Amino acid sequence: MAIRVYLDDVLRARGMTARELCAKVGITEANLSILRSGKAKGVRFGTVNRICYFLDCDVGDILKFDGNLEDNDDET
Repeated sequence: MAIRVYLDDVLRARGMTARELCAKVGITEANLSILRSGKAKGVRFGTVNRICYFLDCDVGDILKFDGNLEDNDDET
């Protein structure tokens, strides 16, 4: 995956649990788990906005580009 997710690192640094973040952001633990694992195919800007607000961080703190082009077989 060309985008790496560092949400767990930011949660740890803020002393917040994933469950607490879910309650604040208004998303399910299952959806946050998919995002945290890096297996999400997409995420709404509104959700990223709320995550960053409640973690007091920047988008670049939780999502980073690894410098590689993701090769998807299902895209043309």
